[in-house]
Amino acid sequence: MTGLLDSLPDGQRRLLRPARPGAELAARPMLATLSDRRDFTGEDWVFERKLDGVRLLAVRDGERATVLSRSGRRLDDTYPEIVEALAAQSCADFTLDGEVVALWRGRTDFARLQQRMGLTSRKDIEATGIAVTYYVFDLLRLEGADLTRLPLRARKSLLRRALTYRAPLRTTPHRNEGGAELLAASCDRGWEGLIAKRADGDYQPRRSRDWLKLKCSQGQEFVVGGFTEPAGSRVGLGALLIGYHQDGRLRYAGKVGTGFDRRALLSLRARLDELRVPEQPFGDRVRESGARWVRPDLVAQIDFTEWTRDGMLRHPRYLGLRDDKKPADVVRERASG
Repeated sequence: MTGLLDSLPDGQRRLLRPARPGAELAARPMLATLSDRRDFTGEDWVFERKLDGVRLLAVRDGERATVLSRSGRRLDDTYPEIVEALAAQSCADFTLDGEVVALWRGRTDFARLQQRMGLTSRKDIEATGIAVTYYVFDLLRLEGADLTRLPLRARKSLLRRALTYRAPLRTTPHRNEGGAELLAASCDRGWEGLIAKRADGDYQPRRSRDWLKLKCSQGQEFVVGGFTEPAGSRVGLGALLIGYHQDGRLRYAGKVGTGFDRRALLSLRARLDELRVPEQPFGDRVRESGARWVRPDLVAQIDFTEWTRDGMLRHPRYLGLRDDKKPADVVRERASG
């Protein structure tokens, strides 16, 4: 182990192990737990801005670089500028964790990013005029060593020094204290919220309470199980019928009819028509006259104000489809302390 790893204290160097293949390390990313905790004191935690984008893991192994979705799907053709920036690094052996975003007026914009998510042709990508940024926040492998047992602050220190950061690559800034105040300021700026991470925590290939999601508003992914027909001057569809998995069945969470532009309505209808099925996929009775049912293969990002007592969403708004999350993994998120 040479280079940057030689700068680690002896105690941390003893935590290093020979690395598995980069894609194997990237296959099980660490996931944050939704929380309503606010009592952060001391320097036990670091705080990062919660980005409104898509998880992206990156692997460089010699001359070749590749980027992967959270579910392990290769996205090299979708984000070629990121692959090229990784391949141009002087460091040729690393595995990164981060988030790809599209910025609009200084804020991350998921609807804008979605216009890039399904494209694989360089010509089509350039025609959108939408630039993406890869915000990197963790380093899992470097110079042949598995870093996942190192404390987070040590991994971040190595990450800052391992790469050269020019567009479209950025490091994710973090703060070492003031969680409650930072969250309030984030919400005032219209951000999604914060991610709080244990400063001395290792990288765990599962959902963990060492990473906490602190949200400014409600919102999560839902599975699309059906839709209604449009009325009046509306095109494409009237509303999506959505749900989440619980106890082996798809639970109905209501319908969402806002947040769509004309292009989204038409493209969604085309995809939904390909998934039509005669029987409803929900385990609950759905009282929607004239509902059309679809195979529950699509995952949509939905913003909403709250859950009602009967388990429905209040004031839901469609933000876009997600292709980085499996429908079977979509459950109702519940905040804990």
